[in-house]
Amino acid sequence: FKKVSSTTLLRGLNDLSVDNKIINSSTNNNYDFNINNSMNDLNIKLLLKTKQLLPQHYYDLDYDNQIIEHNKYDAKRTYKKTKGYCPAIATIGDKVVYIENRDGNANVKVDQHNTLTRTYKLLDHNNIKINRSRMDAGSYSKDIIEVVANNSKQFYIRANRSQNVAEQIKSIEQWEDIELNYKQYQVASLKFTQFFEDKNYRLVIMREKSSTLQIDAFTGDNFSYRSILTNDHKSTELEVIQYYNQRGASEKIFDVMNNDFGWSRLPCSDMHKNTVFLILTAMIKNFYNHMVAKVSKVFKDIK
Repeated sequence: FKKVSSTTLLRGLNDLSVDNKIINSSTNNNYDFNINNSMNDLNIKLLLKTKQLLPQHYYDLDYDNQIIEHNKYDAKRTYKKTKGYCPAIATIGDKVVYIENRDGNANVKVDQHNTLTRTYKLLDHNNIKINRSRMDAGSYSKDIIEVVANNSKQFYIRANRSQNVAEQIKSIEQWEDIELNYKQYQVASLKFTQFFEDKNYRLVIMREKSSTLQIDAFTGDNFSYRSILTNDHKSTELEVIQYYNQRGASEKIFDVMNNDFGWSRLPCSDMHKNTVFLILTAMIKNFYNHMVAKVSKVFKDIK
């Protein structure tokens, strides 16, 4: 067969691209976003075609922002003090289902509620339903939580520390002792009152004795605290924490994409073309998963 030249490939990326969109933040800063709805929709349709996703079925969605380091002319300084992009990425299991590129210096919360609205809308348009959504503290904001809650049966979001929550923690009289990954913790639940008080959301608190004698500025003790905001009132604290911690598996997808599918070596000098590359390689990765699953049914040693 005839090998396609790099020039032809780059021209193809350009033909499939869309112009960047300028997003103005609440602090009146402008950032470039690249929102390629057609490519994201094609990715979902390929997942449906290969039956990796099924219409009218409910799935769990993970969302995160990933720093992709590069030194192209449009690279911006990230919070990690490197240069690059900070795309928004949604996954279902080991499948990438949505990518939206962003300037590297854009705070992850900037316009995230609209990014998630587009994500959920695209999935719903293709009859993909969301059971549970799971996100880190970068999604802990009133407008973001509202979008997530309206588009998921249940959600689990890492909560930021605040004086309001600290005052509630001080009022907890009974803690339950648990063991997690061979370590001892204490857990409790609170009614979430910082915002959405009428929604009866639940704040699951986990604490462990600090290895230092340093006193916590919020609670006045020497425990370190973590909390998860959820609308799940049936699961135990341990079950909520264990489910949330499983999002670490979704983060491994980024390592695979960086190391095996070229995300660490972007081919173009422009965000709009590189966004096409990110989505195309995500499609290839999704199809690779499909082929491995097929072949492993015949050759048991292949996984």
